[in-house]
Amino acid sequence: MIKDKNQSGRVVTFSSIFHFLLPGKIKTHLEDFFSNRAIRILVATNGLVLVAGAMLAPIYAVYVDIIGGDLMDASFAGGVFALAAGTTVLLAGKFSDRVKEQELVVVTGYVVMGIGFLLYIFVDSVIFLFLVQVLIGFGEAFYSPAFDAVYSKHIENSKAGSQWGAWESMNYFTAAIGAVLGGLVVKNFGFTPVFIIMASLCFASALYIYLLPRRLL
Repeated sequence: MIKDKNQSGRVVTFSSIFHFLLPGKIKTHLEDFFSNRAIRILVATNGLVLVAGAMLAPIYAVYVDIIGGDLMDASFAGGVFALAAGTTVLLAGKFSDRVKEQELVVVTGYVVMGIGFLLYIFVDSVIFLFLVQVLIGFGEAFYSPAFDAVYSKHIENSKAGSQWGAWESMNYFTAAIGAVLGGLVVKNFGFTPVFIIMASLCFASALYIYLLPRRLL
């Protein structure tokens, strides 16, 4: 922890500044969030996956144009993803209800999404793109019900609003970070590094959860 001393000789830390600047209610919500380790882990790992998805979203049409598609192809690709996810999520929800270790379902979904992001590197036609969209849609829909179930299991009844609010807030912040980060990387290095980063974030989240003691989640 970085410390400094003010003129009165008191030690000043970043955490003390943090608590001084934030309004009381916000501090209370953050303290509720950070006190629950399982929630912290789920939010952080899912946040990496959401950052990965957000990196491509704003520049997706540009990518489709590069592989030979047009705006309608980009629209159809989004529709294919949504149909695949919508079809899968109902079955995935029933499947996750029957699985004892639901966090492993989350791990599988993250891995499938990572593979899908890597396959973007090799896409050379619109049809291939649609197939990749189906795979990514399947991966997202496969993990989502299980993630919600695991997250809900660790929610404290008296803090349900603030703890779900922590995830909702993270969802927006990761969208902002991913959008800017993806644009910067593509502008300077092209699309391939973006896809590698996206896949790496998914694989890292999956590996971290897989290596956790099962009792933790």
